[in-house]
Amino acid sequence: MHYRTLDLAVMPEMPEIRAHAERLDGAVAGKTLTEFKIHKIPSLKTYDPQPKDLEGQVCNSVSARGKLLILDFDEVNVVIHLMQAGRLKIVDTDKAKKTKPALAHLKFETEEPAGLLFTEAGTERKAGIWLYSADPEQLPPLNKLGPDVDTLSLEEFSKILAAQKGRIHGVLRKQGLLAGLGRMLTNEILHKAKLSPFSNASKLSESEVKALHRSINKVVVTATAHEQTLDEIGSAKDRPSLVHNRIGEQCTTCEDDRVRSVEYNAYTVAYCATCQTGGKVLADNTTSKFLK
Repeated sequence: MHYRTLDLAVMPEMPEIRAHAERLDGAVAGKTLTEFKIHKIPSLKTYDPQPKDLEGQVCNSVSARGKLLILDFDEVNVVIHLMQAGRLKIVDTDKAKKTKPALAHLKFETEEPAGLLFTEAGTERKAGIWLYSADPEQLPPLNKLGPDVDTLSLEEFSKILAAQKGRIHGVLRKQGLLAGLGRMLTNEILHKAKLSPFSNASKLSESEVKALHRSINKVVVTATAHEQTLDEIGSAKDRPSLVHNRIGEQCTTCEDDRVRSVEYNAYTVAYCATCQTGGKVLADNTTSKFLK
């Protein structure tokens, strides 16, 4: 029997972005920006300040917030959302120029390879750049984010879940509530916590919330450590997983069941019935009566 391999082109999640921020920081922190060119105008989401206003400024650091990158310069912050197909690549300074399908390039004054090339594969053109002279946390897109999910105490996490009546798989992926998680990590986290992806977030028991909180931190740490071994953001299909991208395979945790799925138009939920739902198979459509 054939089973679908899911979500191979998922958006980079918090571990991938954090590890990449560390790589970028090592390449350009302390370096002076000499040229900043936008090649695809729609990718620039703000109009003031202009990219040329950053030329001559020093990049103090590169950090991550949720699934976004933040380049901190002397007077301006650059916020970048890679979305699903965008990449910010470290290249030789001479190669940091317009090359198809580049959205933008940044050149730095350095003898080492420290140019940055912002590219986006495909035709959707959803990746974006925001430039702010004010605190970027107070402005879009950062002001729409909830706290990074692994920075919350158990008490803070519990309060957020208690106010949400939706299924836990969707709640964990709501960036306005909890920033950083996407479909892959959510599948992995719920499997590790032994929770049904359709459990009602507000009805989780105290022990279930504790298990979920622990699972989030363990899965994020493990995923980040893997990404830190790479030179660039890794391919989704190569990221370590127990259920994501493993539909139809034997569950390596219980070894008594196979990884199952519930299909949606935009994504797939992967789970093990034995590990997560007491052996009950979730209905594979959105109009059926799901396991609560």
